[in-house]
Amino acid sequence: MSEKILLSIKDVSTAFKINGEYYTAIDKVSLDLHQDEVLAIVGESGSGKSTLATSIIGLHNMNATKINGEIDFNGRDILKLNESEFNQLRGNDMGMIFQDPLAALNPLMRIGDQIKETLDVHSDMTENQKNARVHELIDQVGIPNPERVARQFPHELSGGMRQRIIIAIAIANKPELIIADEPTTALDVTIQAQILDLLKDIQQENHAGIILITHDLGVVAEVADTVAVMYAGEIVEQGPVDIIFNEPKHPYTRSLLRAMPTLDTENDDLYVIEGSVPSIKKMDRNSDLFAPRIPWVPVTPGHPEIKEVAPGHLVRGENWKYFKFKDEV
Repeated sequence: MSEKILLSIKDVSTAFKINGEYYTAIDKVSLDLHQDEVLAIVGESGSGKSTLATSIIGLHNMNATKINGEIDFNGRDILKLNESEFNQLRGNDMGMIFQDPLAALNPLMRIGDQIKETLDVHSDMTENQKNARVHELIDQVGIPNPERVARQFPHELSGGMRQRIIIAIAIANKPELIIADEPTTALDVTIQAQILDLLKDIQQENHAGIILITHDLGVVAEVADTVAVMYAGEIVEQGPVDIIFNEPKHPYTRSLLRAMPTLDTENDDLYVIEGSVPSIKKMDRNSDLFAPRIPWVPVTPGHPEIKEVAPGHLVRGENWKYFKFKDEV
């Protein structure tokens, strides 16, 4: 991992307008991503992971969204850029791999034309050079017969192939930052492993920084350097991957890890975290948002702050000092 900080997120909050009133979806999130680093953002559905990603890459409808804070990318606060300036970054310096490739691809356009679009906007290649680059990218993501695939439509490809095409589009201009939003969710285990290997190869070749958004802790353990655990739009724990897996502190992190199925699980019993992530209309930002899901643990009044408990290891609040699972109480 390079010493160079590629992306610095400082106190970023995103709120959405619902029935004329704004509700906060992510609240004062701060993160750094270094060049050559894989930063995994994990948490249940509704934790704010994808909202943070789309805030970084500027895909929200700003007529119904407020984003505060600072997102510094290579020395520029991208929240201050106009739409034209942002468009020069997206697809060129930043690439995004979407969760649902079938929804992300245009069903009426051939695969080659969809990859070529980003080259049309961000390069001065000739038509022959762009066609050659399209075939090179399809081959790079591990799909055979690139000339034939370039002429096909999305429905003619398998789910794994479509995901690879989305990756090809994201890396077409060798971006420094890649955001991968649940890139392996709909894939079987074999294809998932191939996609993860592909992402690691791309990172090494382009020296890119990758933000990997996932709820799969097995994926995190395999590819991540750093982990940020999100709950209800906040970072509740953050640190190097080995620290998060071997010395987790926050009750939510420990609960997520305990909920992972293992070969040692007896009688098919799986740990289930009580309750669910609150909706943004019901998030009380003046309290500990995870406390209602562990009612047997004492709670300090007020909203818990995130603090460094060891070098590079940050944890929100104090209740982790008293947390035990019910069967340990």
